[in-house]
Amino acid sequence: MSETPTVAVFRPDDDRLERAAELLADLGAEPVPDPMLAVEATDAVPRTDSDYVVFTSKTGAELVSEAGWVPGDETVCAIGPATADALRAEGYAVDLVPEEFTSSGLVAALSDAVDGARVEVARSDHGSPVLLDGLADAGAYVHETILYRLVRPEGSGESAAMAAAGELDAACFTSSLTVDHFLEAAAQRSVREAALEGLTDAVVGVIGEPTAETAAERGIDVDLVASEATFDRLAAETVDAATDGE
Repeated sequence: MSETPTVAVFRPDDDRLERAAELLADLGAEPVPDPMLAVEATDAVPRTDSDYVVFTSKTGAELVSEAGWVPGDETVCAIGPATADALRAEGYAVDLVPEEFTSSGLVAALSDAVDGARVEVARSDHGSPVLLDGLADAGAYVHETILYRLVRPEGSGESAAMAAAGELDAACFTSSLTVDHFLEAAAQRSVREAALEGLTDAVVGVIGEPTAETAAERGIDVDLVASEATFDRLAAETVDAATDGE
């Protein structure tokens, strides 16, 4: 590893990618911003007949505001503090944030309360089935509204080329979809196998167990799962690991 490790980050190409790159630089890394997610809004809004409405991302919070969603008496739930902050910034009250910022954590927080209740899950088209299945198993009547689709941006894959050339020291994968899109971008550049080999010599950090499982299934060795499911913690722990590997 170099004194300033190169660290790939795959956030959507908006303020999140800019902030992530700044954070990595502040941590002493050389960021490689390589957006693997682009948002295509559906202009849908949550159903109005629910007892609970669940949001799982900052993007979802912003899109429902833009679409003019007006909540009623439902309990508004956010999967984590970033989503909760985004909802509040749009003027919405947040009633529940689980202690564990994951789909399973949200299920655990709601499982004793939703038997017989109508639960609306408003999110992207790539949401984990863990949330829907867990709420249904708890006795809820679950409906999912797709607020946006996540696609791979044209031109992505700089990090895959760097991995293939042995020039990438670390990578921060923030969802299963970023793993798949990284490999798609590598394949499009005809460097998939070389990129996978390059990642074996890099520190691979992931934001949670579902992402770790996807990476392992795709042949990527995961070095660490963030101790908290936030990008700040993922970035800090990945840079620490990359620096310790000098």
